[in-house]
Amino acid sequence: MTTPAGEVIVQGEDLGAWTIAQRNGWDKLLPAQQWMLDSVLRLEPAGEAEQPPARRTQADRWTAHLAAARQFHAREGHLNASHKHVEEMTGEGGEVTAVRLGGWLDNTSRRSARLPADRRAELDALGMRW
Repeated sequence: MTTPAGEVIVQGEDLGAWTIAQRNGWDKLLPAQQWMLDSVLRLEPAGEAEQPPARRTQADRWTAHLAAARQFHAREGHLNASHKHVEEMTGEGGEVTAVRLGGWLDNTSRRSARLPADRRAELDALGMRW
């Protein structure tokens, strides 16, 4: 069956998404599975340019949001950002990244009891209101 979006669905499975998942996860497949995909379906492992970007870790996300909080604090003198505030961060290569700072501050404040002491201290130094 082909959907209006052009997807090929067989027994509830999107074959395009399945194919991409097999090619991207080639190294996690058993040799017999790799052989079947190669010899029967003529699939090959995805090239490096086709691999999805690496997922950011929780520590990476914390670092990015903390940097945005520091930038906001340096400019505004406080951390009272609206819930919908988005802070634009400029990376080393000049690329601009939008960081949803307001929502992160709100969520972090709500979860303050579970926040590690070092992370809480980093926000305390910026005058975070708990």
